[in-house]
Amino acid sequence: MTSLHDVAVEPLDGYRLRLRFDDGFEREVDLEGRLHGPVFEPMRRSMDYFRRVCVDEDAGTIAWPNGVDLDPDVLRGTFPPDDPTAASGRHYKASSPRTRR
Repeated sequence: MTSLHDVAVEPLDGYRLRLRFDDGFEREVDLEGRLHGPVFEPMRRSMDYFRRVCVDEDAGTIAWPNGVDLDPDVLRGTFPPDDPTAASGRHYKASSPRTRR
């Protein structure tokens, strides 16, 4: 599990952030197009609000004043983010039930 304790987050242009992890690894992430759902609405609506991102020492990752935080393993690039459209079922069709013989 990745920890973001004792790191820095720096807002850059647009929806980009520079992150520094506790092992010294640094990465820039672009969150434009990744802020889906109503919890991210304040960040999409106001760049000033997006730039209020900080390191939440208790959660061990970055967070915003409304309590939204992001998975540090996804931020680091260890795991890809979930695809919200895949979870909705729009990209796949359920198979028909099988019958036993």
